Amino acid sequence: MSVATTHLTSPAPWAAEPPRLARQLGYAGLIPFGLGAVLAWLVYPEAQPLVLRAVAAYGVCIVAFLGGLHWGLAMRAGHNEPAHFVWAVVPPLVASVAALMPENAGLVLIGVMLLVCYAVDRKLLAEQGLGAWLTLRFRLSALGSFCCFLAAASA
Repeated sequence: MSVATTHLTSPAPWAAEPPRLARQLGYAGLIPFGLGAVLAWLVYPEAQPLVLRAVAAYGVCIVAFLGGLHWGLAMRAGHNEPAHFVWAVVPPLVASVAALMPENAGLVLIGVMLLVCYAVDRKLLAEQGLGAWLTLRFRLSALGSFCCFLAAASA
């Protein structure tokens, strides 16, 4: 087996905490949520549906990303348990429903789903030795959810 093949098949040891770049990008990922929530309250009524649609679209992407994360982790760890793969597709399916709903209702569903994803991650990330990521995940999920709820309340 070559060195390259070994690298692809053996999981890398996980860091004690998320790398600085991951934290920076995670917090930067809150900008569309925060800016959208503020704008939803400040823009003219004619522009508000567009702002809400933009926040909802971004939220749908984030929730789908959170599901995809578990698919990748399950593949990397070589899990044969269907539950890991099944959970990986639940967030994108729920997000697609949120995308079809009126924006204010969809934003509530997205906010709830961000919290549900965190709750599931508390168990699954710890099982995979990624418990150090939970503080960051909690902050991102709580703030993202709050912004979704705040934007939804503006309508």
